[in-house]
Amino acid sequence: MDLILWRHAEAEDAPDGGEDLDRPLTARGEKQAARMASWLDRQLPEGLRVLVSPARRTEQTARALGRKFKPRAELLPGGSVDDLLELAQWPKSRGAVLVVGHQPMLGETAARLLGMTASQCAIRKGSVWWLRYRSRQELEETILLSVQSPDFL
Repeated sequence: MDLILWRHAEAEDAPDGGEDLDRPLTARGEKQAARMASWLDRQLPEGLRVLVSPARRTEQTARALGRKFKPRAELLPGGSVDDLLELAQWPKSRGAVLVVGHQPMLGETAARLLGMTASQCAIRKGSVWWLRYRSRQELEETILLSVQSPDFL
């Protein structure tokens, strides 16, 4: 199973008294999302499931990919690693799952799967971490296949 974690691209600051969930992407964030979506589109397998936090900035990031996605409230800021892994059906899902979400949940998820402490794993805005679960000769492991930043694409 592949689990692809994509942090939303750069977003506007919330205005005083404004809702965090309504924050749109900045112009730079739109470019970040477009660059990462272009790279992802060439890499992603058929049958991919895309799960997205219903925050405006994550939905805008996901739309850059041009694929259908399911907004899931469990992925909103404040959600848990356990919720994310359950939604993705890790590690039992047959296909790949792309999750577009927020820090610190994405970094905490990567850290748990890679055997790191949560503070050791921060995912930058607009970046992707691609993880793979595999089982070989009774050994189960999670492999980090790729880390991509839109700034280097």
